[in-house]
Amino acid sequence: MKKNQQISSLNVELYHASNELEQTNNQVDALNQQVEQLYSVAIDEMELSLEPLNTFILPGGNNISSQCHISRTVCRRAEREIIRLSAELFVPDTVIKYMNRLSDYLFVLSRKVLRDFGLNDIPWKPEL
Repeated sequence: MKKNQQISSLNVELYHASNELEQTNNQVDALNQQVEQLYSVAIDEMELSLEPLNTFILPGGNNISSQCHISRTVCRRAEREIIRLSAELFVPDTVIKYMNRLSDYLFVLSRKVLRDFGLNDIPWKPEL
């Protein structure tokens, strides 16, 4: 699946996740293992063209990559809130797994975008 198609399908999948959170029972399971597997495959494919990470990286490099990092941060925040919610209400495991995998996808996508533009990751260098 091409990146444009993957990103377009994110909206549909996020609506499914939202729908599952609104349900009062576990009847709805639109986010199944297939979606999680699609992200795993997409991540693996993108990582083939990327250098392995051996340090933390900073967001940036170009606008598109930065937007991917911002989206990943929002996704992680939503994941933490969903986990908190699950202490009070039923939350299908598929929703939590989906949000986690989506944030992984967005991280790798941000790196792939930089590579496609001929740019490198920005390594974090701690001030000593």
